[in-house]
Amino acid sequence: MSRPVFATVDQQALRHNLAIVRQAAPGARVWSVVKANAYGHGLARVWESLAQTDGFALLNMEEAILLRDSGWRKPILLLEGFFHAEDLELIDRYRLTTSVHSNWQIKALAEAQLSAPVDIYLKVNSGMNRLGFRPEQAQAAYKKLRALPGVGDIMLMAHFADAENPDGLIEPLQRIERAAEGLDIPRSLSNSACTLWHPEAHYDWVRPGIILYGASPSGDWQDIASTGLKPVMTLNSEIIGLQQLSRGDGVGYGYRYHAQQEQRIGVVACGYADGYPRHAPNGTPVSVDGVMTQVIGAVSMDMITVDLTPCPQAGIGSKVELWGEQVKIDQVAKAAGTVGYELMCALTPRVPVKVI
Repeated sequence: MSRPVFATVDQQALRHNLAIVRQAAPGARVWSVVKANAYGHGLARVWESLAQTDGFALLNMEEAILLRDSGWRKPILLLEGFFHAEDLELIDRYRLTTSVHSNWQIKALAEAQLSAPVDIYLKVNSGMNRLGFRPEQAQAAYKKLRALPGVGDIMLMAHFADAENPDGLIEPLQRIERAAEGLDIPRSLSNSACTLWHPEAHYDWVRPGIILYGASPSGDWQDIASTGLKPVMTLNSEIIGLQQLSRGDGVGYGYRYHAQQEQRIGVVACGYADGYPRHAPNGTPVSVDGVMTQVIGAVSMDMITVDLTPCPQAGIGSKVELWGEQVKIDQVAKAAGTVGYELMCALTPRVPVKVI
């Protein structure tokens, strides 16, 4: 490994976070959400660390097949369902559970030649207006599905637009109740925020995503500070260069930073081509040799520059944490005007990953 930037993925932290989820929703089974290559952590690397889950939820057929080929025999849920009628052949072969959110999918199920019934998650539009049947359409969809010999168990599924808000579930839950009126049907409603903060929405299966990886669904790391959740991904590098600035000296492309006095700075081997946010401004937190400091100047493709004033001992080879245990990924994301989800998923293939 010639370049010192690398990420670590902590298997123990994943197992720990899954245990925290079970404590938060003790009466529900758990779909561990591993979409987007396990939120950038690498599905092939981490799935065994989550082997105590009740099922995996994801989007891509390829990832579902990877899990089956790797030996996973428990449920797998396709969160967006199938995209073409011919996908049902693979759903049947690999025994997957699929969401159904459109009438064309019901028609495809009716026409499919299946070796055994397929379990269905009937998706209701809770007001988010992405996928799902509106409440007044849901019962007709349920009746059509229930009449099909190729359909096994049916569960009601929904997603929430504003679950981070204490009052964000009031209207959506009313819509779901209208959709389910008179139906004896189990439910899976809770995302990460609901799992932590809305026990009234836990029902039969919860679907935690971001909290499994130790970041906050609200984007504010303080919201999960008391939960015991641990960061799974750490992005590390080293100081590879030093500069001594005089008052007025500029730093980086566009001179987005000018020294107000004599100042020592370090150059870190990490940039936006590694997945660090290009729009991270002056002041974005970073740790050098365990001392908190800040980014200064523009993030470039391969390097960032940091203030070494708080850590005068730092030099070539000093260890840098871009995010992880000390520098929360949500802090970096907030400074850059984005969310921790994006930073996890943005880690690029050129960054080596160590599993610990």
